[in-house]
Amino acid sequence: MSYKNRFDLSGEVAAVTGGSGVLMSGMAETLADCGARVAIISRNADSCERVASRIRSKGGNAIAAPADCTDKASVENCARLIAKEYGKVTLLINGAGGNSPLATTEREFAADAASGKSFFDISAEGADFVFDLNMRTAFICAQVFCKDMAAAGYGNVINISSMGAFLPLTKTPVYCAAKAGISNFTRWLAVHFAPVGVRVNAIAPGFFAAEQNKALLYGEDGQPTPRTAKILAHTPVGRFGEPEDLYGTLLWLADKELSGFVTGVTIAVDGGFSAYGGV
Repeated sequence: MSYKNRFDLSGEVAAVTGGSGVLMSGMAETLADCGARVAIISRNADSCERVASRIRSKGGNAIAAPADCTDKASVENCARLIAKEYGKVTLLINGAGGNSPLATTEREFAADAASGKSFFDISAEGADFVFDLNMRTAFICAQVFCKDMAAAGYGNVINISSMGAFLPLTKTPVYCAAKAGISNFTRWLAVHFAPVGVRVNAIAPGFFAAEQNKALLYGEDGQPTPRTAKILAHTPVGRFGEPEDLYGTLLWLADKELSGFVTGVTIAVDGGFSAYGGV
């Protein structure tokens, strides 16, 4: 679906962290389609450039702006690069994040048979890694980019939360706690920056079946795994999300005319997962 004639973001300079990933690169392309000048931010410069090149090949305006979002100095260098090319960032999409096997369990419940990785086997280092990947990145990027927004009296931050922030998921204690932190941090930032014209909201995607995780969701016979079946049974619309399902919410929040009085909310895009009690 094309949003070109529905939204005008031509005045925005957008920084998209985690911008080389499947969901975030799609968001970056969508923002560029609507006229925003977009900086693709992730650790890998080649991955950033691939996404930026794809956007430019479609007539959009995009640059690669590689940075380690867990490192404030790296993000500050990135901000200077973007400012030199496009001007100060007015729209921050805080999408850097993810989970790791270092901070997950193989058991759903403590009473499960004594085999597989338990909660007690998660190392502090593994927990730190996932917290840093999600919360530290959002904190640092907000500090760096919102400073210019606050000074200018205008700006917009859209954080990427998760279903795990609404309902903690088994096996992923650290990731869910970190994403709950993102939702809480969104509210804090919204209150803090409201008097200086900066809005802060979040999107909480439900369950999406992208190429990189299909092997985890479906067996070799194409049938859903037991965990996948549980997810789908708890999703009233009965399917996984597609990246395009996020774009309307993204653009609505990015549009200062349509959502100018909206700040401090986390919007679930989840097919009803967070609304369903299971009965």
